[in-house]
Amino acid sequence: MGLTKPERRNRIRRRIRKTSFGTTERPRLSVYRSNKEIYAQIINDVTGETLVAASSRDKELEKAKGTKSEIAVAVGKALAKKAQTAGIEAVAFDRGGYQYHGRVKSLAEGAREGGLKF
Repeated sequence: MGLTKPERRNRIRRRIRKTSFGTTERPRLSVYRSNKEIYAQIINDVTGETLVAASSRDKELEKAKGTKSEIAVAVGKALAKKAQTAGIEAVAFDRGGYQYHGRVKSLAEGAREGGLKF
């Protein structure tokens, strides 16, 4: 019997995390996607702390209307804006075991539009 979807995603996620590591100069942009919401955070893996976070549940983004992909773009832009104020310019993108497609891709493109480099 094959793997369930969450098991498969976690296996892919572990494989990605073997090579993706956030440093002080280039922290890791981690994405989590639920059925309803999308979350992103920039993490320094050396110290194990979250530097910046944004999600579709934030107060300013909760009022946003549109499709889930359009909201993901707004989350990416908000994350990039917070990262710029924190002095972060370049990140390593961690798609979290999800396909680089749909909402994950929209979030990444929004972050790039906001000024993050990856």
